[in-house]
Amino acid sequence: MTQENRLIEGAIGPALLRFALPFLGASFLQALYGATDLFVVGQFSGSEAVSAVAIGSQIMQTITGIILGLATGGTVLIGRRIGERNDDGAARAVGSLAVLLILLAIVLTPIMALSTNAIVSLMQTPVEAVAPARHYLLICACGIPFIIGYNAISGIFRGIGDSKTPMYFVLVACLINMGLDFLLAGYFDYGAAGVAVATVAAQACSFLAFLFYMNRKGLPFAFSRRDIRLDKPAAAAILKVGFPLALQDALVNISFLAITMIVNTLGLVASAAVGVVERIIGFAMLPPSAFSSAVAAMSAQNIGAGKPERAWKTLWYAIGFSLVIGTVVCVYVQFFPSVLPRIFDKNPEVVLAASQYLRAYILDCILVSFVFCFNGYFSGLGKSVIAFGHSMAATFGVRIPVTYFMGRVATDSLFPMGLAAPAASLLSILICIVVLVYFARREKHASGGTLEENA
Repeated sequence: MTQENRLIEGAIGPALLRFALPFLGASFLQALYGATDLFVVGQFSGSEAVSAVAIGSQIMQTITGIILGLATGGTVLIGRRIGERNDDGAARAVGSLAVLLILLAIVLTPIMALSTNAIVSLMQTPVEAVAPARHYLLICACGIPFIIGYNAISGIFRGIGDSKTPMYFVLVACLINMGLDFLLAGYFDYGAAGVAVATVAAQACSFLAFLFYMNRKGLPFAFSRRDIRLDKPAAAAILKVGFPLALQDALVNISFLAITMIVNTLGLVASAAVGVVERIIGFAMLPPSAFSSAVAAMSAQNIGAGKPERAWKTLWYAIGFSLVIGTVVCVYVQFFPSVLPRIFDKNPEVVLAASQYLRAYILDCILVSFVFCFNGYFSGLGKSVIAFGHSMAATFGVRIPVTYFMGRVATDSLFPMGLAAPAASLLSILICIVVLVYFARREKHASGGTLEENA
């Protein structure tokens, strides 16, 4: 049985776990080398460097979200064509994805490099962190082509049903980054600039090694340089899924930046505390994020193979797996809220503020088990605009207003501000349930079947 056949045949639970675990591994490694940046500057450079790296990382996360959204559009289309056993269509999808992301690199890299000072100023960065934040962001902006290249190849491999290979090349990046972090920021004391150089070097090595591997191994269908062109139907299909996801990630991350701006007005301690918690939350959100990506790819292949009921069941398996993990993480943090923040910053004030914020924010780990998996399912169906819609409503209708309000009325603790995230997720869940019920009733009325039979 081939890799792609394992996604459309056999027991769903084991197939989902086999496919999702490498997603989780790759995401964990990416988060690990980001956390290493924060850990190293926290140990050797102080809270101003922690704040600078946290702010710069959020900016780069916004860029990465845009790239990943478009890459997911390619993953879904490639998965559909693999499920349909349409090799020519799969080749056109790969070529179109490559062209779209090359164009994105050409546009995005100089814009980010030239906008560094303006972005740091706009973020209301604490005075002590302005210079290191500028250095970090400028250096990382130069690495955008490598981020795009890695995510393009990862999207291709995941679309054909191989989620393990991308993980191996993230491991390469992680090991290089960790070593260079301690060398440049620890031994040479280059601070935020040092970890930025380490990050870009690691990304470059990972991408080039991955590209070499793909050229040597090839793809499971005929593909040549002639296929690297913008095929209009393929590009349109990629953008139909990818553009809403890219826009969603961009706007959601921009909202996080707006929240950071609100927090930065409260001073260096609050800025560093929220930066630490965002890094911890990044780890906590990895399981539902991994299952969401797996659901998108598996649903796409099963829809392409004419098995919509299998896609529907995949969604609920993913929610179940995510929910178990999210509940365990949430309970642990409620009993030991200061353990994780202390890893990144030894300042007692920062640890206390971070613990308050984390105890409230961590509740979102349970709720996003539903939200992320719903999003993956909608993307696999080619209806990512639904994920975009509810995310915008939750983010701009709940999360930012609640954060702003709590930051003004509860200045002695960050706990109330942390409740903004789970409040926003509750709205997203309600909207998703309404949409799924609507789909079920519409399809049942149209054909007498159930939602999973007519997805």
